[in-house]
Amino acid sequence: MTVVLFYYLLVINIVTFLVYGIDKFKAKKGKWRIPEATLLLLAVIGGSVGAWLGMKVWHHKTLHKKFKYGIPFIMIAQVALMFFYSNNYGTIF
Repeated sequence: MTVVLFYYLLVINIVTFLVYGIDKFKAKKGKWRIPEATLLLLAVIGGSVGAWLGMKVWHHKTLHKKFKYGIPFIMIAQVALMFFYSNNYGTIF
């Protein structure tokens, strides 16, 4: 089970990073955009590291407060949940 979780987190973070890049590209070209709710949802379901890296690498959504503060908050909450889980139920990976 832990191997599945590892690969899930790897894939969701890569996908999230790429989606942030695609949205930035679309923003520059004036094309249809990926909804902010989708970008935030990807972070919530495990892609917070990919979202944060996407914001930094693509310079995307860095001035929007819900991303500037929301993504780090989601990441911290996910790390805290991992520590809580590992302390109470064993290792995650």
